[in-house]
Amino acid sequence: MEKIKTLRIMKPASRGRKNCLLLILLLFCLVHPSIAWPAGHVNVITVNEIINPAISDYITKIVDKSVKEGANSLIIQLDTPGGLDLSMRDIIKSIMNARIPVIVYVAPGGARAASAGVMITMSADVAAMAPGTNIGAAHPVAMGGGKMDETMMEKVENDAVAYAKSIAAKKGRNEEWAEEAVRKSVSITATEALELKVIDLVARDLQELLEKVDGRTVEKEGQKFTVLTRGAEVRNLEMGLRQRILNALSNPNIAYILLMVGLAGLYFEFSSPGAILPGVIGAISLILAFFALQTLPINYAGILLLILGIILFIAEIKITSYGLLSVGGVVSLTLGSLMLFESPAPYFRVSLRVVLPTVFLTSAFFLIIVGLAIRAHRSQPATGQEGMVGLVGVAKSSLGPSGGKVFLHGEYWNAVSDEAIREGDEVQVLEVKNLRMKVRRVS
Repeated sequence: MEKIKTLRIMKPASRGRKNCLLLILLLFCLVHPSIAWPAGHVNVITVNEIINPAISDYITKIVDKSVKEGANSLIIQLDTPGGLDLSMRDIIKSIMNARIPVIVYVAPGGARAASAGVMITMSADVAAMAPGTNIGAAHPVAMGGGKMDETMMEKVENDAVAYAKSIAAKKGRNEEWAEEAVRKSVSITATEALELKVIDLVARDLQELLEKVDGRTVEKEGQKFTVLTRGAEVRNLEMGLRQRILNALSNPNIAYILLMVGLAGLYFEFSSPGAILPGVIGAISLILAFFALQTLPINYAGILLLILGIILFIAEIKITSYGLLSVGGVVSLTLGSLMLFESPAPYFRVSLRVVLPTVFLTSAFFLIIVGLAIRAHRSQPATGQEGMVGLVGVAKSSLGPSGGKVFLHGEYWNAVSDEAIREGDEVQVLEVKNLRMKVRRVS
């Protein structure tokens, strides 16, 4: 009984010692810097394209996905020459209203955040750049091949300045530089951007970025978020198949080729009904081209010139122009191709390396088709009554205006002649009408 009582007395003391040890261990883990607690996961995406509707859809959906699955933060590794204003604004709205910290990292070395990329970088909760990168040149440009007048250009510029300054003010960044980036198209290096407080930090690579942003606190819509990246799982999220297709179609070179293939296919189908395959390929190509054109700044004069070029090729078949219509078609195709995406931004123009071969192949295709059609019209029929004209037979009776018999191709034909022809003379068919030949003596 005494031993039992002793055990009962010692048990509470043993529990107390265990609790003390656990408390000491917990405090040690919290204080010691080498202890890293699990920090969930961080999503990372890479954007190295122009800012277009496909990229906007990709980023906004990744932001929503990151919020829903509870990611600690989202890192956007950016390298872009710029892009469309509406797509840029959709991305910025998604970043600024996301309920998680969003980090924009201009990387790797040699990358840039130009034009729309400037606004996207400044809108981030944490803006970072890698050494050897640059940011700037955010002056708005006219799209669609038209030139804005001075008043309209001033309105667009002032709107862009106000937007840039509001983003910079919201994120506590350099408003004066944001205005200069729009008005004067200034561009600065990563080191200069850090000194001017355009960005928050410079990191050599993604690993260093994760270390430097860990523990930062960002405030969004009155709510504070802590960036936890130490020990977090890094998940790289790729663009989906649908978004890749849309992004490829938004390339001016791809859209241009699809448009030319579509026009050629429909022309072939209309000129040779029943071929089916060219018509199907042409219709699909045109639909894809029209989808791409709605996401690009197009010049309608360019489209009209392309259509005019094909009309001139078709007219060459019906009208004898001795090649003038074909020359006009080639010139029209060339000018239309160059004007189709007329824009100051090089990433919205068709490359000459694509235009010249495409115009050459398309022109050669139409010229060959036109040549074959003209040859078919001019060639002598080989079948039917028309195919008998010009053939040589033998008179089987005397021939004259009153008629007679001719032996031709193993058949006897009724024939007449304007001259007297003796039996056994060779005769040549001049015409066939109502199964009656008109012939002449072969001299």
